[in-house]
Amino acid sequence: MVRHRIPSVLLSVSALALTGFVAPAFAQDAAPAAPEAQAAEEAAPADSGDIVVTAQKRAERLQDVPLAVTAVTADSLRNRQINDTNSLVAAIPSLSYQQGANPTNTSFRIRGVGTALFGQGVESSVSVVVDGVVAVRSAQGFSELADVERVEVLRGPQGTLFGKNASAGVISVTTARPSNTFEARGDVTIAEHNEYRAKGAVSGPLSDTLRASLSGFYSNVQGTTYNIGTRRWVNGSKGWGIRGKLDWDATENLNFLAAAEYRKTDALCCGSTMVSIVNPVLQQLVGPITASTSNRTINEDSDTYANSTSETYSLTGSLDLGGSTITSISAYQHYTLDVNQPIDRINTAVPLYVGVDGTGQPQAYAFWNQNHGQVDMKAVSQELRISNNGKSDLNYVVGAYFMHSFIDRPFDRRRARCTAGTIGQPCATASTVWQSARSDIRLKQDSVALFGQADYRIVGGLRAIGGVRAQVEQGINTGYRLSGTNYVAGDANFPGNTTVLESAKTHYKASDRAITGKAGLQYEFNRNAQVYASYTRGYKGLGFEMEIGADLENQKAVRPEHVNAYEIGFKGRTSDGSLSVAAAIFRADYTDLQVQANRSNATTGVIQFVTTNAGSSRTQGFEIEATLRPTDGFTVNAAVTYSKSRINIDGLNCAIQQQLAAPVLLTNPVNTCYRVAPAGVTTQAQIDALTDAQRRAITPQQNLRDRPLQASPDWRISVSPRYEFPLGGVDAFVQASANFTSAQNFTAEQDPLAVQPAYVIVDASVGFATADKRYSVSLFVKNLFNEHYLTSLGHNSLLSTIDNPYDLVGTYNKDADRYFGATLGFRF
Repeated sequence: MVRHRIPSVLLSVSALALTGFVAPAFAQDAAPAAPEAQAAEEAAPADSGDIVVTAQKRAERLQDVPLAVTAVTADSLRNRQINDTNSLVAAIPSLSYQQGANPTNTSFRIRGVGTALFGQGVESSVSVVVDGVVAVRSAQGFSELADVERVEVLRGPQGTLFGKNASAGVISVTTARPSNTFEARGDVTIAEHNEYRAKGAVSGPLSDTLRASLSGFYSNVQGTTYNIGTRRWVNGSKGWGIRGKLDWDATENLNFLAAAEYRKTDALCCGSTMVSIVNPVLQQLVGPITASTSNRTINEDSDTYANSTSETYSLTGSLDLGGSTITSISAYQHYTLDVNQPIDRINTAVPLYVGVDGTGQPQAYAFWNQNHGQVDMKAVSQELRISNNGKSDLNYVVGAYFMHSFIDRPFDRRRARCTAGTIGQPCATASTVWQSARSDIRLKQDSVALFGQADYRIVGGLRAIGGVRAQVEQGINTGYRLSGTNYVAGDANFPGNTTVLESAKTHYKASDRAITGKAGLQYEFNRNAQVYASYTRGYKGLGFEMEIGADLENQKAVRPEHVNAYEIGFKGRTSDGSLSVAAAIFRADYTDLQVQANRSNATTGVIQFVTTNAGSSRTQGFEIEATLRPTDGFTVNAAVTYSKSRINIDGLNCAIQQQLAAPVLLTNPVNTCYRVAPAGVTTQAQIDALTDAQRRAITPQQNLRDRPLQASPDWRISVSPRYEFPLGGVDAFVQASANFTSAQNFTAEQDPLAVQPAYVIVDASVGFATADKRYSVSLFVKNLFNEHYLTSLGHNSLLSTIDNPYDLVGTYNKDADRYFGATLGFRF
């Protein structure tokens, strides 16, 4: 079906190009050079309706950029009640978001591609950049959007200009600069289920050459999950943040922008709810819970929490040389995270006897409240680049980049296993075995790069595009681990964990060099229409094992990912701006994909996730974004993304319900669950002679070929009409949006029980503003038709064995249920 759709899309786009967008004659004159301070104004005059972006680290009209990028302005964010980066998916179909148990295993995906390996030693696939400062790890990117000028989402690998953690794309956030005149603005939002948000900013001149701004936010969002055990609403958060900026014109051609930001978030997030309970023993243990996708109740004696702080300090200097500008960005980041996720999910402060598995052995655990990890991350970075001003026959950006980062990752966990007793009753001390482990692993990384990109007008409207980045990185991973009695006197070793004493802590060093780049052609029919084609070589850097299950004694770096990406696109708009269209077809081939392979054994109770490289991945498809403005007051934004993302992985665990029947084989089949014959077993007769215990001791696995990437729906479609009109002396509007997401599997192992069916979320709002725009009020409803959906889905770990595999848990966003709210705004 897709083979027929893509050509039809191209034919439609070509027809548009030949009719409404392309003028009869082409004229391409070199634009005069402009200082960087005036680049945005000259790129798009204030009355043109154009959006100016810095997707190529130069101020350009969105229409002129030869790559797929979506820009969401501050007004659009406000109109759609998008308060944080997680909610951007509502405005950008190419962007998807998977909620994990905490920020360290939550991820963004662009065109179906995102992080497939979670751990602090591995970079994200989607880079988050705020005011030119690159976040060290993806956990920093999940935050409130306060005093934002625009958000740009760059699709596909962006390694030439943005570095080694942008193999799938970039989310670039630009916050507002201090203004030349006094301004004050703010918004207050109140919504159902005790949601309170406030954000505001003041900005203005302190002298003829110095401007300042101060902005902040506060949010208190009660969760929608009720914990019977602690009598609290959970899966919500409280947070606040403040940002200050000083903008100084040191001379007529030298400007400095200093920024300081602090954020703090305390979240009771993200406890999983019971989606399916099949085992009657589990139902007995969890109490009055009715499991379903609409379940909003848990019963636990402690709450999952994820508390974080974030500090960023930066100094940006811009020196105008007339025809070009030198830009320097110096930054320091400090991020901390403290997370504890109880695993047992039952309301007991002491171990309870929970029975035996299918082989008559005690269950893997009976009590597991301590599963505690921290992150302490610091980084300094320096970027220095020069770019030409304005638009001319030759446009260029050349620069250098350096980052030094340090990550400390302590982790501790302790659980109990009961060997005898009465189900649901406290375990006797004599039958309780405690298992524990603690680790502390530290990673120092240095990255140095030289980069450059240019486009040159060959003739008429034809331009050649070329870019290259040379980078060197090095990491030193140091750590130790204590297990069992070495951590807690009298405890047994935690399965799969051995002790590496601090006095004998391991040191592992690895380095790598890479050349990445971009090549392409662009043809500009006129100011309002262009086509382009590009090839990009992308790269994602070395990965290191920093989690508690790491094989510290035999460390190996996870090899870098590489990607070859191809894109053909068209951008056009009518001269009056009544219709604009951006379309692209794309394909990206990833090799040495960094994955987190599940090597856990549901029978023995060994919990082990291994960081490794596995096979390859491909994503291909098309996307179309269009804005229709038939009248001054009526606008329709529409977008469709088809992204077929597929993966090849060897040695991945099977879905737990498939493991019991997995045969022992001498061969290595694909797309089926099997057990590898143990050493010395070379014939079918020897396989037949294996006992049931011997078979169960072999972890089932599968070799996947051309299977869907996890959390990567093939289709995402959105339509958002907005009508503005005068009403009794005020300006009024009505707006709606519908977002369709096709079915997706939340697991890499292709678990058929972990599938979220297709769903549609419809939001709507109405509002009023005074004629001078100083005061406004809007009323909104999220998920108008109360469509329940999940952001993750997996097997419950308590009593989860190959004999009892059908108990499921999931997570969800607040807008998985309908709720109403209102926003009050002011502008001076």
